[in-house]
Amino acid sequence: MEFSIFSFVRRYSAPQQMTILALSLSSLPLLYMTLDLPKTIINEALSGEGPFHFLGYDLDQVSYLMTLCGLFLSLVLAGGVLKYVTNVYVGIVAERMLRRLRYQLYAQVMRFPLGHLKRVSQGELVQLINAETEPLGGFVGDALSVPAIQGGTLLTTLLFMFMQDWVLGLAAVALYPLQIWLIPKLQRQVNELGKLRVRQVRKNAERISEMASSVRDIRANDATWWERARFSNDLFAVYDLRFQIYKKKFLIKFINNFIAQLGPFFFFSIGGYLVIQGNITIGALVAVVAAQKDMASPWRELLTYYQTLYDVKIKYEQVVAQFMPQGLRDSKLQDEEPAEAPRLQGELQVAGVVVKDEDGDPLLDGISFTVPLPARLAITGPAGGGREELTLVLAGLLQPDSGRVVIGGRDLATLPESVLGRRIAYVAQPTAIFAGSIRDNLLYGLRHRPTAPLDAALEASRARYRLETARSGNAPYDALAEWTALGDAGIDGPEQLGARLVGVLSAVRLDTDVYLLGLRSPVGDQVGLGDAFLEARRVMHARLEADPRLARLIERFEPASYNNNATLAENLLFGAPIGPAFDPEQLAADLSKEKPGSIRLQARSYFREVLKRTGLLDELRDVGWKLAVTMTELFADLPPDHEYFQQFNFVVADELPYYRKLVARGDLSRLGDLPEADRDRLLALPFKLVQARHRLGLITPELQAKVLSARDYFREHLPAELRDTIAFFDPDRFNEASSIQDNILFGKIAYGQAQANQRISEVMAEVLAELNLRDRVIEVGVGAECGIGGNRLSPPQRQKLALARALLKRPDVLILFDALLAIDSSEQAFVRDSIMAEMEGRTTIATVPNEEVAKRFDYVLLLEGGHVAIRRNDQKPGGRQDERQLVTASE
Repeated sequence: MEFSIFSFVRRYSAPQQMTILALSLSSLPLLYMTLDLPKTIINEALSGEGPFHFLGYDLDQVSYLMTLCGLFLSLVLAGGVLKYVTNVYVGIVAERMLRRLRYQLYAQVMRFPLGHLKRVSQGELVQLINAETEPLGGFVGDALSVPAIQGGTLLTTLLFMFMQDWVLGLAAVALYPLQIWLIPKLQRQVNELGKLRVRQVRKNAERISEMASSVRDIRANDATWWERARFSNDLFAVYDLRFQIYKKKFLIKFINNFIAQLGPFFFFSIGGYLVIQGNITIGALVAVVAAQKDMASPWRELLTYYQTLYDVKIKYEQVVAQFMPQGLRDSKLQDEEPAEAPRLQGELQVAGVVVKDEDGDPLLDGISFTVPLPARLAITGPAGGGREELTLVLAGLLQPDSGRVVIGGRDLATLPESVLGRRIAYVAQPTAIFAGSIRDNLLYGLRHRPTAPLDAALEASRARYRLETARSGNAPYDALAEWTALGDAGIDGPEQLGARLVGVLSAVRLDTDVYLLGLRSPVGDQVGLGDAFLEARRVMHARLEADPRLARLIERFEPASYNNNATLAENLLFGAPIGPAFDPEQLAADLSKEKPGSIRLQARSYFREVLKRTGLLDELRDVGWKLAVTMTELFADLPPDHEYFQQFNFVVADELPYYRKLVARGDLSRLGDLPEADRDRLLALPFKLVQARHRLGLITPELQAKVLSARDYFREHLPAELRDTIAFFDPDRFNEASSIQDNILFGKIAYGQAQANQRISEVMAEVLAELNLRDRVIEVGVGAECGIGGNRLSPPQRQKLALARALLKRPDVLILFDALLAIDSSEQAFVRDSIMAEMEGRTTIATVPNEEVAKRFDYVLLLEGGHVAIRRNDQKPGGRQDERQLVTASE
């Protein structure tokens, strides 16, 4: 990266800056003419007696005046268009350079030494890349345009004044030397204070980041007031610096304004005297006064530019300094792409490896050992004894302070990431899971470079993107291209990918979790699964009908029947909503809050119309009133965490006060007198009623009949524009808007039946296994979202996902640092054995918790106080170990 903002501008935008300079200078002749033309209009067109000549034509006075005025307007328009073009181009250059700078900083972070990343706040990096670079990008566009345009405007105006009269010209510039001497001195003080403010704001950002990540411990120690007091102190520091800046900043403004107002005094006094003496014309004086007013703006812009220049110079240097830590990884190691990544086979040689901490104390002290590969190498020893640092060094992720690691004659320090990242897999605890689907995270280790070009249509639509990306110096690859290197996973084509994903998920025992996620998901873009799961529905129902004990556990959806185990809203819609239009939670929402013409407003208006036409609107409000009365009485003296709030989930504890007031001021016979908002709240309550669950006697057979009638009316009269917003239930069709589980059940599990969910799940699992559909469900499940940082998954699930990701890319060397500790102890042995089976014939290096686990490995390294002993396990697990081959690293 460039260490100076001017070097950055010169290196990456020199041709563009020359274009900006040319555009800026081309506007100056137009400016001079717009200053001079008013003098001609006053002295000749208004005060002259003729004859008037213009470009060889004889004109009368009015025609001459209109011609000059038209010329003036044309010059103003031409100058405005030229400035518009210049400003747009300046903005484009600024945004390209800002994009380039942010990209460079982002790329720098990925080159940081791992130890440095532990010392840097993530919030600080976000602030530096996003917020603090914003003014830098703007300055790049203004770097040459502001002094060229504003300086040129000022000089052109002064030239015009001197051309009218040198005395007036001197009067115009008389106080500039004072401003040039005084203002920069004050401005430097403001800039220094600004520098301190930036540091303090960054410190505040670190404090906020620390607080947000430590709220649990802050509360647990009753330290909230201490934290608030510390932050108040930090805020005062910012306030005090701002106060000092304001005093000096507005003193500068006062001086500038005062000096600017002295100009008219000089012009009217000196210029008036010269007019009286006949030395200049009244038109010249008017033109000079008008020009003097135009001088104020460019002068202010130049002063602001100077202020920004110094501030940006400091900010750029500070930002770059934060992204140039010691030990920064060579960019070539990230960018190089060999024709073929060499295999890491042969002998592992670790020679004199030393790793030091921030204080210079050794974490690894001259470690040396040799192991023939492939092998299974266990690393054991006390916590904090350097095990993590050793695994990072062996993975090529941490450069030792001295010494080297060689595999098959290749020094890891010289191998590019395109080799290390493909041939070595590293999994630590905790691990990193990225926002996106499970599938995205599994394939993450296969996405190194694009493997296929974009199709012609998409490539054509991305032409502008590629052009702007190249101009901004960003990544040369398109994220929309195909990036998955299927060959690295050991498969020949996409049709084999699903089975491979299922295989690695099964190896780490994540397949059951993903299977359950798949059951709760719609099939999405998995083509051809509808018929298969429709067959599963038929087999499932046949299995249930054959066993009366199972049959009573499910109430199927029947087009002509009311389902007592479904909500009233589900019975009304009798379909799965597609999108938010018919969201059951919002069916009774206030229509006035919807955007006019929106699909949601159309859907809910139609739904209300259906209720009105079928006589349900008022009746459901009556039911809602009865529910409100029942709930306020039932929950009157219950605590908010009482189980009744879970069973009768119409209202939450926070809403009870509202319904108590509503019941107190209303009456069942006069619900029409209530405000519309209250009636809508009452209407929403019955939609959550489940007859079999709540048993309140409010859903009578007569009401059920009306609901069935409304269901038919709703479907038959659904407007064409709303047909894509709901997928109706059909016993003979697969519903693509519903989950796989809902499609197979095509009904509701009955309330009140012991272990109904478990028994139905077991039957469904048997059916799917018989039809060989379990793996297809898992393939759907890998489309489930992981959330930011994998927050939708549990820690064991995240750890298993990382292990599956590592296995998928079939590395030559798999390195695990405490990678199984987050997994349940009952599963650790199975997962460990599965990993070793997957890595058969390749190398596995893992930290292990005890000697018993170490018996499963060929070699054991005992890491203790910077010294390593290596022992070969010649016999199978459980056999006697050969103690004679114990070798210390110090030897």
